[in-house]
Amino acid sequence: MLLKQKYPNKKEVGTDEAGRGCLAGPVTAAAVILNPNFSHELLNDSKQVTLNNRNILKDFIKKNVLAYDVVHIYEDTIDEINILNASILGMHKSIEKLNITPELILVDGNRFKPFKDIPHECIIKGDSKYMSIAAASILAKTARDEYMEKIHEEFPMYNWKKNKGYPTKEHRDAIRKYGPCKYHRKSFRLLPEQLKLDL
Repeated sequence: MLLKQKYPNKKEVGTDEAGRGCLAGPVTAAAVILNPNFSHELLNDSKQVTLNNRNILKDFIKKNVLAYDVVHIYEDTIDEINILNASILGMHKSIEKLNITPELILVDGNRFKPFKDIPHECIIKGDSKYMSIAAASILAKTARDEYMEKIHEEFPMYNWKKNKGYPTKEHRDAIRKYGPCKYHRKSFRLLPEQLKLDL
């Protein structure tokens, strides 16, 4: 099913984040304002798109949209203000950095805080319904994955190249064996059996 633009006659910005449920690394947010005639048959929620197609889409989106930006919010901020607030902060910052002021913000999910005086709509599963949110989900996911692959080189024992910081059994086993590192979110329950890690 081809996704659509919700308000093709308005400068709508779609925004989404990646990495909210991870134990390590940033939460990454993106904001995208599409061209009115933007279309790509592969475009969908980033979780429904293969790695290869995500990379095709990433390049296509960057070349064929009116404006986009991507922002990482790092673990120290996540620990300080919590993951929901960090996700919203990332979305705000990515919208703020656009060189076009949108008329409307479309947000994936059900939580957002007003940004300036621009109206916003929260849409559950918005990344599988509307193109601007899907495009933001692709840019957020690919940028975050690239970042996790880069810091994997520094701490290969956690295998972030594969798990991207998500709480897989392998990732948790490595935390159990080696302890957490500077990229881990200290406010998260890194191991199910430990309510508090001695850091």
